[in-house]
Amino acid sequence: MGYKKHTLRLWLRAYQPAVLLVPLVSWATPAHVPEGDLLKASVQQCHRRLGFCPEIVVGDLGYIHQETKKEIRLQWQVAVVTKLKAGMNVVEPFDAWNQVSCVEGQRLQWADYDPTDQTHCFIPQGPEELCRWCWQAASCPREFWYRAELSETLLGRLPLSTTAAQRLLQQVRSWIEPTQSYEKNQLGLNQMFLNSLRLVWTLTLLTDAVALLRARALMERADQSFHPLRDLLPRQIEFGL
Repeated sequence: MGYKKHTLRLWLRAYQPAVLLVPLVSWATPAHVPEGDLLKASVQQCHRRLGFCPEIVVGDLGYIHQETKKEIRLQWQVAVVTKLKAGMNVVEPFDAWNQVSCVEGQRLQWADYDPTDQTHCFIPQGPEELCRWCWQAASCPREFWYRAELSETLLGRLPLSTTAAQRLLQQVRSWIEPTQSYEKNQLGLNQMFLNSLRLVWTLTLLTDAVALLRARALMERADQSFHPLRDLLPRQIEFGL
């Protein structure tokens, strides 16, 4: 039996030259263990050991389990954003995975989230074309509240209809592959088949150490205000006029 490395990574937004992800929590498990089973434990370890939880976790369909998402949302107020699995039905007020409308057909946009009641507020998306002709316009509050538990994937902590969720799925999710490629190809993990959990765990720690040291070196280099070859570069005389 072989083993696999599973890692929850943090995006260091302060590093501007490129996307930089660093390992937060890593696990070494038998290859047949579903990665979704480790999501709750990863967030729990972040909270317990680091005193910190990421506000949003972006994952693939391996992390779509509804009850796990609900537990993470209620206990740590963390949004787990995944795509909608093929064949899953949308629920009211969704017309499609990325579109919300009221019962009369007016498109809605997300406005707010109440963590106390675990509810989302949607308002008409301007221009309000249908609201002027709606037979319920006089009594309509123009605010529509839906409980997050209606669908942990469509609503949850961050609805899929929001621009933020769509950018996370379309842009940010793709960042993980190059990061994994660095570990697999440049560090050579894809060339190893190991059947010793102790050895795999040692390599997991070493791999994360390399990734963290690399990230620190990149951050320190980015913080330098001078070129490493500054003394060899030509300089222009300043007259201070």
